[in-house]
Amino acid sequence: MSKYSLSHLSDQTLLHDLVALVARCRATTAELLAHIAEVDARKLYLPAAYPSMYAYCVGELRLCEQAAFRRIRAARTARQFPTIFVALADGRLHLTSVLLMAPYLTDENSNELLAMAAHKNRVEIESLLAHQFPRADLPPLVQPLPSSSGPCPGELSPATVEPGTPALPEAPVPRPRVTPLAPERFALQVTVSRSTHDKLRHAQALLSHQVPSGDVATVLELVLDTAIAQLEKRKFAAVTQPRSHRSQPRIQPKANSRHVPAQVRRAVWQRDGGRCTFVSETGQRCAERKLLEFDHVQELARGGLATISGMRLRCRAHNQYGAERTFGTEFMRRKREEARHAAARAQAAAADQASDRDVTPWLRQLGFSVHEARRAAGHCESMSDASLEARVRAALSFLAPAHRRAVT
Repeated sequence: MSKYSLSHLSDQTLLHDLVALVARCRATTAELLAHIAEVDARKLYLPAAYPSMYAYCVGELRLCEQAAFRRIRAARTARQFPTIFVALADGRLHLTSVLLMAPYLTDENSNELLAMAAHKNRVEIESLLAHQFPRADLPPLVQPLPSSSGPCPGELSPATVEPGTPALPEAPVPRPRVTPLAPERFALQVTVSRSTHDKLRHAQALLSHQVPSGDVATVLELVLDTAIAQLEKRKFAAVTQPRSHRSQPRIQPKANSRHVPAQVRRAVWQRDGGRCTFVSETGQRCAERKLLEFDHVQELARGGLATISGMRLRCRAHNQYGAERTFGTEFMRRKREEARHAAARAQAAAADQASDRDVTPWLRQLGFSVHEARRAAGHCESMSDASLEARVRAALSFLAPAHRRAVT
């Protein structure tokens, strides 16, 4: 008899076992979150060849995406406020209540708020949070519904807002998603800005000879083909017809140089398949294809060279993990902090330099319009070595009437 066939149990035994299983499930949930929190804090997903805790939960633990997201968020919240683990285990809180309260919990209010939420369902907790943390009323919103005679498939409908009508507050829009519909067919749902809409319209016009119907799916595919080719060329020097080795100039890699020659980037990317090369002790290879970086097999600080055999692809997480294993976590943390400070100083200096050289505020003080000041500033951009005074004089000359320029 299958253990999942329970028809032989008496009513009393069935109810008793159900209560015991629920209690066991609560305790298991608390222990599961504690383990997730600790693995996340130690970053043990990195040596297991996963770039993030989320990827580990989905790939290794076989949790669905939503379950992984909810449990990681709850685990991080419970690690910050450990009393949550006990409350989950004894049934005073449930997973949804933890997620609802997470944005509001602080060191000062956590004990009181968690006690107030004990044994409450979702609706009661939402009411509690609304009482403790009141928010402003939602503005009135009227949304137009599509008419029966909508646009043809693949076409974009223009906005129908009358001139002078005050702008309505933006309504919540569905999250972008790609849904499989059939073999080799997917539904793409996304909300775009006005500028993106205009670019898509422009692309439809440019491709009108190739795609007379303006079908959005076909236009997107053609545009993506072009964009991918350009991105691959920029990222790893991909070309359709690479020059032969004889015609390529021999570039001797230099020690302590971070420059990676184009032919090296191209060969390494093709060899590694555009994917992180980190492999765990069990043979699991990281599947990450985003935020990839060219990493020296032998550290640059120890004389590593930018050759094909001396370079590899690593995702950012495993690149940093490798550096921490070699130089130590504290050393790398200090280096990253120094780099952030240096970048902030450089950005501030660039902003100060730009403001010192910007002629726009001076022209505005002289009575020129914003449009005129911007046109004149654009005219002065090529004067990189000129002083601010010289740039202002050039801008005034540019804005002067034609007959006055001819006289001077």
